[in-house]
Amino acid sequence: MISFFMTFSDPADTRRISSDDLAEAAAMIGSVPGLTEGLLFTPLEYPVEHPYKADGPGPAFAIQLRFPDLVACEAALDRSGIIADLAAGAGLPSLAGLDIAHQVMVTRSFPVDVAEHPEGTTTPCSYLVHYPGPADNLNAWHLHYLEHHPRIMRTFPNVRQVEIYSGIDWVDRLPSRREAHMQRNKLLFDSPTALSHALTSDVIKRMRADFVQFPPFAGGNKHFPMLTKVVRP
Repeated sequence: MISFFMTFSDPADTRRISSDDLAEAAAMIGSVPGLTEGLLFTPLEYPVEHPYKADGPGPAFAIQLRFPDLVACEAALDRSGIIADLAAGAGLPSLAGLDIAHQVMVTRSFPVDVAEHPEGTTTPCSYLVHYPGPADNLNAWHLHYLEHHPRIMRTFPNVRQVEIYSGIDWVDRLPSRREAHMQRNKLLFDSPTALSHALTSDVIKRMRADFVQFPPFAGGNKHFPMLTKVVRP
Protein backbone atom coordinates (compact mmCIF):
# COMPACT_ATOMS: atom_id res chain seq x y z
CA MET A 1 0.00 0.00 0.00
CA ILE A 2 1.20 3.50 -0.90
CA SER A 3 0.27 6.70 0.96
CA PHE A 4 0.46 10.21 -0.46
CA PHE A 5 0.69 12.99 2.14
CA MET A 6 0.05 16.69 1.57
CA THR A 7 0.21 19.36 4.26
CA PHE A 8 -0.91 22.99 4.29
CA SER A 9 1.13 24.79 6.95
CA ASP A 10 0.64 28.12 8.71
CA PRO A 11 3.54 28.84 11.11
CA ALA A 12 1.44 31.49 12.86
CA ASP A 13 -1.28 28.89 13.57
CA THR A 14 -4.08 31.34 12.80
CA ARG A 15 -5.55 29.81 9.64
CA ARG A 16 -8.20 27.11 9.49
CA ILE A 17 -9.92 25.49 6.54
CA SER A 18 -13.52 26.68 6.19
CA SER A 19 -16.40 24.22 6.31
CA ASP A 20 -17.19 24.95 2.66
CA ASP A 21 -13.59 24.30 1.62
CA LEU A 22 -13.49 21.10 3.68
CA ALA A 23 -16.56 19.83 1.83
CA GLU A 24 -14.97 20.86 -1.47
CA ALA A 25 -11.72 19.08 -0.57
CA ALA A 26 -13.67 15.91 0.25
CA ALA A 27 -15.46 16.07 -3.11
CA MET A 28 -12.22 16.66 -4.99
CA ILE A 29 -10.38 13.84 -3.22
CA GLY A 30 -13.26 11.41 -3.70
CA SER A 31 -12.81 11.86 -7.45
CA VAL A 32 -9.06 11.09 -7.57
CA PRO A 33 -8.50 8.19 -10.01
CA GLY A 34 -7.14 4.99 -8.46
CA LEU A 35 -7.79 6.11 -4.89
CA THR A 36 -8.73 3.44 -2.34
CA GLU A 37 -9.28 5.82 0.60
CA GLY A 38 -8.69 9.44 1.52
CA LEU A 39 -8.25 10.98 4.95
CA LEU A 40 -8.68 14.66 5.79
CA PHE A 41 -6.92 16.00 8.89
CA THR A 42 -7.92 19.23 10.61
CA PRO A 43 -6.74 20.84 13.87
CA LEU A 44 -8.59 20.12 17.10
CA GLU A 45 -11.33 22.53 18.08
CA TYR A 46 -9.91 22.65 21.61
CA PRO A 47 -6.48 21.64 22.98
CA VAL A 48 -5.97 18.36 24.82
CA GLU A 49 -3.16 17.08 26.99
CA HIS A 50 -0.53 14.98 25.25
CA PRO A 51 3.19 14.49 25.85
CA TYR A 52 4.47 16.67 23.01
CA LYS A 53 2.42 19.87 23.16
CA ALA A 54 5.70 21.81 22.87
CA ASP A 55 6.10 20.65 19.27
CA GLY A 56 4.14 23.71 18.16
CA PRO A 57 1.24 24.08 15.74
CA GLY A 58 0.43 21.26 13.38
CA PRO A 59 -0.72 21.80 9.81
CA ALA A 60 -3.78 23.92 9.14
CA PHE A 61 -4.95 21.07 6.93
CA ALA A 62 -3.49 17.76 5.75
CA ILE A 63 -4.52 14.85 3.60
CA GLN A 64 -3.49 11.20 3.26
CA LEU A 65 -4.46 9.41 0.07
CA ARG A 66 -4.13 5.63 -0.16
CA PHE A 67 -3.29 3.87 -3.43
CA PRO A 68 -2.84 0.16 -4.13
CA ASP A 69 0.63 0.68 -5.62
CA LEU A 70 3.15 3.29 -6.74
CA VAL A 71 2.03 3.19 -10.37
CA ALA A 72 -1.53 4.19 -9.44
CA CYS A 73 -0.24 6.91 -7.13
CA GLU A 74 2.11 8.46 -9.68
CA ALA A 75 -0.64 8.40 -12.30
CA ALA A 76 -2.83 10.48 -9.98
CA LEU A 77 -0.02 13.06 -9.57
CA ASP A 78 -0.20 14.20 -13.19
CA ARG A 79 0.13 17.96 -13.68
CA SER A 80 -3.44 18.23 -14.98
CA GLY A 81 -5.10 16.21 -12.22
CA ILE A 82 -7.06 16.92 -9.04
CA ILE A 83 -4.03 16.56 -6.77
CA ALA A 84 -2.13 19.06 -8.91
CA ASP A 85 -4.98 21.55 -8.37
CA LEU A 86 -4.69 21.07 -4.61
CA ALA A 87 -0.90 21.41 -4.81
CA ALA A 88 -1.33 24.75 -6.57
CA GLY A 89 -3.69 26.00 -3.88
CA ALA A 90 -6.69 25.95 -6.22
CA GLY A 91 -10.24 25.40 -5.00
CA LEU A 92 -9.59 26.05 -1.29
CA PRO A 93 -9.60 29.85 -0.82
CA SER A 94 -9.46 29.67 2.99
CA LEU A 95 -5.97 28.11 2.67
CA ALA A 96 -4.64 30.47 -0.01
CA GLY A 97 -0.99 31.39 0.38
CA LEU A 98 -0.03 28.64 2.83
CA ASP A 99 3.07 26.50 2.43
CA ILE A 100 2.08 23.26 0.67
CA ALA A 101 4.31 20.19 0.80
CA HIS A 102 3.90 16.57 -0.26
CA GLN A 103 5.50 13.14 0.03
CA VAL A 104 4.85 9.60 -1.19
CA MET A 105 5.60 6.77 1.26
CA VAL A 106 5.22 3.02 1.76
CA THR A 107 2.50 2.09 4.28
CA ARG A 108 3.05 -0.53 6.97
CA SER A 109 -0.04 -1.45 9.01
CA PHE A 110 0.18 -3.23 12.35
CA PRO A 111 -2.51 -5.16 14.25
CA VAL A 112 -4.49 -3.68 17.13
CA ASP A 113 -6.83 -5.42 19.55
CA VAL A 114 -10.02 -3.70 18.30
CA ALA A 115 -9.89 -1.70 15.08
CA GLU A 116 -13.55 -0.67 14.89
CA HIS A 117 -14.81 2.58 16.39
CA PRO A 118 -17.75 2.25 18.79
CA GLU A 119 -21.16 3.02 17.34
CA GLY A 120 -21.84 6.73 17.44
CA THR A 121 -18.20 7.85 17.08
CA THR A 122 -18.25 11.31 15.50
CA THR A 123 -14.81 12.83 16.08
CA PRO A 124 -12.05 10.25 15.41
CA CYS A 125 -8.63 11.70 16.13
CA SER A 126 -5.23 10.80 14.70
CA TYR A 127 -1.81 11.38 16.21
CA LEU A 128 0.39 12.34 13.26
CA VAL A 129 4.13 11.98 13.86
CA HIS A 130 7.07 12.58 11.55
CA TYR A 131 10.82 12.04 11.77
CA PRO A 132 12.65 14.35 9.32
CA GLY A 133 15.94 12.47 9.72
CA PRO A 134 18.54 11.64 8.70
CA ALA A 135 19.71 8.55 10.56
CA ASP A 136 23.36 7.53 10.65
CA ASN A 137 22.31 4.09 9.37
CA LEU A 138 18.78 4.26 7.98
CA ASN A 139 18.38 0.50 7.62
CA ALA A 140 19.43 -0.14 11.23
CA TRP A 141 17.12 2.66 12.42
CA HIS A 142 14.08 1.25 10.62
CA LEU A 143 14.87 -2.29 11.74
CA HIS A 144 14.94 -1.26 15.40
CA TYR A 145 11.83 0.91 15.13
CA LEU A 146 9.71 -1.66 13.30
CA GLU A 147 10.75 -4.50 15.58
CA HIS A 148 10.10 -2.68 18.85
CA HIS A 149 7.89 0.42 18.69
CA PRO A 150 4.67 -0.99 17.10
CA ARG A 151 4.44 -3.68 19.78
CA ILE A 152 4.32 -0.93 22.38
CA MET A 153 1.98 1.31 20.35
CA ARG A 154 -0.72 -1.37 20.17
CA THR A 155 -0.93 -1.37 23.98
CA PHE A 156 -2.21 2.21 24.11
CA PRO A 157 -5.77 2.08 25.49
CA ASN A 158 -8.34 1.82 22.68
CA VAL A 159 -5.94 2.55 19.83
CA ARG A 160 -7.80 1.75 16.58
CA GLN A 161 -4.97 1.90 14.05
CA VAL A 162 -1.17 1.79 14.04
CA GLU A 163 0.56 2.71 10.79
CA ILE A 164 4.19 3.49 9.97
CA TYR A 165 5.28 5.07 6.69
CA SER A 166 8.75 4.84 5.15
CA GLY A 167 10.22 7.11 2.50
CA ILE A 168 10.61 5.94 -1.11
CA ASP A 169 11.63 7.43 -4.47
CA TRP A 170 8.77 8.66 -6.64
CA VAL A 171 8.18 11.03 -9.56
CA ASP A 172 5.62 13.82 -9.92
CA ARG A 173 5.02 17.15 -11.63
CA LEU A 174 3.28 18.86 -8.72
CA PRO A 175 3.99 22.54 -8.01
CA SER A 176 4.08 22.01 -4.23
CA ARG A 177 7.28 21.41 -2.26
CA ARG A 178 8.58 17.84 -2.03
CA GLU A 179 9.41 16.56 1.46
CA ALA A 180 11.73 13.69 2.35
CA HIS A 181 10.92 12.72 5.93
CA MET A 182 12.54 9.39 6.72
CA GLN A 183 9.40 8.23 8.53
CA ARG A 184 5.85 9.15 9.50
CA ASN A 185 3.53 7.40 11.97
CA LYS A 186 -0.19 7.52 12.66
CA LEU A 187 -2.15 6.34 15.69
CA LEU A 188 -5.95 6.54 15.47
CA PHE A 189 -8.33 6.96 18.41
CA ASP A 190 -12.09 7.45 18.86
CA SER A 191 -11.87 11.11 19.90
CA PRO A 192 -9.44 13.80 21.11
CA THR A 193 -10.31 12.79 24.69
CA ALA A 194 -9.49 9.15 23.96
CA LEU A 195 -6.20 10.19 22.36
CA SER A 196 -5.27 12.27 25.39
CA HIS A 197 -6.19 9.45 27.79
CA ALA A 198 -4.04 6.97 25.88
CA LEU A 199 -1.01 9.20 25.41
CA THR A 200 -0.93 10.26 29.05
CA SER A 201 -1.11 6.64 30.24
CA ASP A 202 1.84 4.63 31.53
CA VAL A 203 2.40 3.23 28.03
CA ILE A 204 4.22 6.43 27.14
CA LYS A 205 6.96 5.47 29.62
CA ARG A 206 7.66 2.31 27.63
CA MET A 207 7.70 4.35 24.42
CA ARG A 208 10.28 6.72 25.88
CA ALA A 209 12.39 3.84 27.22
CA ASP A 210 12.55 2.39 23.71
CA PHE A 211 13.18 5.82 22.15
CA VAL A 212 16.50 6.18 23.96
CA GLN A 213 17.56 2.86 22.42
CA PHE A 214 17.09 4.09 18.83
CA PRO A 215 20.19 3.99 16.61
CA PRO A 216 21.66 7.51 16.18
CA PHE A 217 19.59 9.96 14.14
CA ALA A 218 19.14 13.71 13.69
CA GLY A 219 16.15 15.96 13.17
CA GLY A 220 14.07 14.93 16.19
CA ASN A 221 10.36 14.29 15.69
CA LYS A 222 7.03 16.14 15.72
CA HIS A 223 3.64 15.04 17.05
CA PHE A 224 0.25 16.57 16.17
CA PRO A 225 -3.28 15.47 17.18
CA MET A 226 -5.70 16.01 14.28
CA LEU A 227 -9.41 15.39 13.74
CA THR A 228 -9.85 12.79 11.00
CA LYS A 229 -12.47 12.46 8.27
CA VAL A 230 -12.55 9.47 5.91
CA VAL A 231 -13.39 9.96 2.23
CA ARG A 232 -14.30 7.01 0.01
CA PRO A 233 -13.83 7.06 -3.77
